[in-house]
This record gives sequence, structure tokens and C-alpha cells, in this order.
Amino acid sequence: MSGELILIADDDAAIRKVLSKALGRADFNVRTTSNAATLWRWVENGEGDLIITDVVMPDEDGLELLPRIKRLRPDIPVIVMSARNTLMTALRATERGAYEYLSKPFDINKLISVVQSALRGAAAAPEEPVQGRDAEENLPIVGRSPAMQEIYRLIARLVSIDLSVLISGESGTGKELVARALHQFGKRRHGPFVAINMAAIPKDLIESELFGHEKGAFTGATARHVGRFEQAEGGTLFLDEVGDMPLEAQTRLLRVLQEGEFTTIGGRTPIRTDVRIIAATNHQIRQIVDQGLFREDLFYRLNVVPLRLPPLRERKSDIPDLVRYFLSAAVAEGLPEKAFSAGAMDRLQQYDWPGNVRELENLVRRLAALSADDIIGPEAIAAELAEAVAGKAPSEEDGESLGAAVERHLSRYFSAHADALPPPGLYDRVLHEVERPLVTLSLQATRGNQIRAAALLGLNRNTLRKKIRELKIPVVRAAK
Repeated sequence: MSGELILIADDDAAIRKVLSKALGRADFNVRTTSNAATLWRWVENGEGDLIITDVVMPDEDGLELLPRIKRLRPDIPVIVMSARNTLMTALRATERGAYEYLSKPFDINKLISVVQSALRGAAAAPEEPVQGRDAEENLPIVGRSPAMQEIYRLIARLVSIDLSVLISGESGTGKELVARALHQFGKRRHGPFVAINMAAIPKDLIESELFGHEKGAFTGATARHVGRFEQAEGGTLFLDEVGDMPLEAQTRLLRVLQEGEFTTIGGRTPIRTDVRIIAATNHQIRQIVDQGLFREDLFYRLNVVPLRLPPLRERKSDIPDLVRYFLSAAVAEGLPEKAFSAGAMDRLQQYDWPGNVRELENLVRRLAALSADDIIGPEAIAAELAEAVAGKAPSEEDGESLGAAVERHLSRYFSAHADALPPPGLYDRVLHEVERPLVTLSLQATRGNQIRAAALLGLNRNTLRKKIRELKIPVVRAAK
């Protein structure tokens, strides 16, 4: 058998069919089995240039087989697939030497791209293992939706390296939970995790909070104060709502990131620092960079790896899992055991959750504590959500047209510059802001079918593909 040989240990016919069609050239061969013992025999015989394996097989767990494969043949790339779709599955696959982890149902184009990349050259495995199996039970990042699978893949790749991460997302999406997961399963997990919320600290005190101060440095400084950088030494410093940091503190933070040292307020001796920086924001931070409210050089220092958390309305299929998690947590805290009916779950999934996961958690805990029924029905959910909607203050956005909304946002944008003008290129920036959600929502509505999405938008397919590339929009078509 000539050419590169791909060994597939999976009983999903779609994977074989897709790869055979996509890679069906003379220099590619595909061999399949659903049996781990057969796969191991092929590996022992020195066969194959690439392995694709499921986690669940009749005779052995694919994650248990993976370390044996890597010990015998460390250079062969192994792609792991699973329908378990949890963060711990992604972490274990990465820790045990997988070239890549993909969740089922899988993105066809992503699979082909990963296979081609793996055959060009495998990546090194992480240096340190993650924590044991019981960690999954206590992990508060819940969800099996495609949006969360991408988050899990990124976390699994990031835990073994020390790059700065900028987490963006609306309030209540769980940015600090992701930051804690990156610390908990990373190389610095034995060090401290220190969080500071920039929006909660008066602007004139932020520098003192971050870098500390000496006794007598300013009025009221009656003793030396250890700042968050010193507290986080050897661990992780989480800068929450970093977009609210004043410019003076931004300049000082940039200097620390560049030089690896800082001085306390009123101090003279530089202090070396060894911390990993993870930042988070609910702002469109590129917009505030354009407005001159956030330093562009600091943005690039923090945004080495961008990680966007989806709002709950973009992953409503995760709501049942989240509800069960919050109910279990409530029982562990001594609240009565409750359950939600199927009708109640349906009602929860019809709501858009402007407060995201935090709003859902509060509702579940409130009902667990106050409901007299063991099985909570849709009527109770409807009553709670009606109160939430009634409690929302009327806003200028309610009922306004798209044109009015754009005009309002642009008015605020110009006002932020006072007598000055925004940076050049405003036309293209505004079009980009409108085009991306328009194309994204059209693709979601057509389930990733680009032909139908192009027809919906009134574009030809080549133009749509160009827009997808330019706007960096992920397109997922599931194969079951």
C-alpha cells in the first residue's frame, strides 16, 4: 500500500465517507476499524501515518489507549473525537498527547483541515498532566453546544502554555470561570489565582491595588500595602473588566508586561514579577481602542490569544444541563431537591436571557428555595420571567428601527471624541460591524448551508465565501 495511510478507529460511516472523498487521491489511503485491539495491532506493526480515534469503543477507551500509542510511536499524530463533549474530555485528550480534539457532531471542513495539517507535521504534547477524573464533577463550566466545544478546545490548548489571554463576553457569561479553569488546569495551578475587578475600584486607587504602595506614599498610606502583582507571584493575575482601566494605569501595566518588573507607589526598588495575565472585558474593546480610550499597544499585549464567550441566547441547547447543574449545587447547599418539567425546560429555552448564565442561575436557585412543588412547571417559569420583563426599565432601544439604532450608536461614538474626529477608516469599520452579525445570523438560520445563505442575502456564493473569510466567521455544518 503506497502513500500516506490514515487509520480510523470509529464506527461513524460519515467520517470514513468524508475522508475518502476529500482525501481520495493516490497518495492517501484510509483503513477503518471500530475495535481498539485492531488499531493497536496496526500501530504495533508500524502501519499508518495518522490515527483518528473515537473515545468510546467496544473493547477499550480511546483515551486509555492513547498514552500507549504515544509511547510506542511518539511521532504519529492522533486526532481524538468524542460525543462526550465536556471540557475534561478535551483536557485529557490534549494532556495524553492528542494532536487535536474534535467534538461530535463534527465540522467537516475542520476535520479535513486538521488531517491535512497533522500529516504535514505533528505538534508537541503538553508537558504536565491535568488533574484527576474527579475534577470534572466539580467543574462549573457546563455545556455541550458547538459554541462551547470551541471554548473547550481552546482551553485544552492554552493550559500548557503561558500566553496572555483576553476573554471577551457579555456580563454573566462566565469569564472568571474560564480564567479559573485556565489556572486550575495549567502549569501555574500550584500558585495563587488573584482576581481584580477594574470597574469596582475607584480610578485613583487602581495603581495602588495593582502594584502596592509604601508607607507614607500618599495621604492615608499608614502602612505598606502589597499589590495584586505581588500577591499573584508564581500564579495567575486575572484583570476583570480591563476595558475600564484608566489610561495612566494602562501605561504602567504595559511597562510591567514589557519589562517584567514594577515599582510600588512611593517605592524606588524595582520588583521582578512572574505572573500569567488573563484579562476579561464586556466591552467591544477594539471600539474603545479606536476611540483612544484604551492603548492599542496594551491591547495587543493582552490579546495574544482572544477567547470570546458566547451569550446564553447563542447556546440555548445548554440550558437543561445548566439547570441540572444549578439544582445539584442547590441541594449540596442544603436546599430541597427539585426538578424541572419538560414544559418548564421548553419555556426556559424560549427566553433570551439578557443576564446570561448568571440570570439563569439566580432563577433556578430562587425557585429551588421558594417553590412549594417538587416538580417545577412552566407556569412557575412564566411567572418568574414575566416579573423579569416587567422589572426591566423602558429604554430608548425598545421598538426602534435598525436605522435608528445605528444612528444612536454612531452619535455616542462621535460624542466620545468631543471636539476631535474619530480615526480615519470609519466607513469600513461601521460596515464591518453591521456585516458580521448579518452574515453570521443568516448562516445560523440556514444551518450553515452557504448556498441557501447566499440566496437569503442576495449574494452569489463566491461573494459570500469571500465575506466569510474577510470577517473570520466560523461555519459549522454537522455530520451525524
